[in-house]
Amino acid sequence: MELAADSPWYISEYEILVRLLVAVLLGGLIGLEREQSNHAAGLRTNILVCLGSCLLMLLSIYGFSEFVNEGNVRMDPARLAAQVITGIGFLGAGVILFTGKTITGLTTAATLWVVSAIGLAVGAGFVYASVFSTVMVLIILWALNKLEKRFLRGKKEHLLVIRAAEQGAIVETVSKLLTSRDIVVRKASVVDHADKEMLMPDYMIRLKITLPGGTSHWQLVDEIKRLEGVRAVSME
Repeated sequence: MELAADSPWYISEYEILVRLLVAVLLGGLIGLEREQSNHAAGLRTNILVCLGSCLLMLLSIYGFSEFVNEGNVRMDPARLAAQVITGIGFLGAGVILFTGKTITGLTTAATLWVVSAIGLAVGAGFVYASVFSTVMVLIILWALNKLEKRFLRGKKEHLLVIRAAEQGAIVETVSKLLTSRDIVVRKASVVDHADKEMLMPDYMIRLKITLPGGTSHWQLVDEIKRLEGVRAVSME
């Protein structure tokens, strides 16, 4: 049975093509930002997620229009879309990594979830909301990332590991250096790794520190490495 052009269950081939292309464009804009930032889910992943979500939304609304007049068939356009939101969680989980000290990939996983929502919105015809959401996502990913790097990134805890030939003098010297740089020490430990057969003293000093904004990690590591008695320095 042919549906009238003014029926809510009818969509032309042209409109389908336009919505799919809009989904590719919006997903590509967000994916391009992720690609430039060298994240796991980049240009192609975001385009595919947005395009697939759009297609499934179109299928959910218009794909079963032939059965709309059947008495024993209940149309629910939101049912398939709800499964997309649930299913995208598995893809997002794949980009989240737990390294033992930090968790990475949460922003990328959240981005994939939002991109899928944008694709669903495009498929449902909410083009204005989709475009505006894409603009906001790009502002959040780009502008807030700049602000975070400048004002917040340094306030996170870092693990500073120092290998030294002695304990007392090095600890005191490093402590004075950190204090002069307004670096806060949250936790400190010293482990004796001396080789008893070689009779060579070797101490592992582990410090959990918080860096003030604008402090260069490389400069701090280089300053500590130049201290007398220091054998190696690393920071995570």
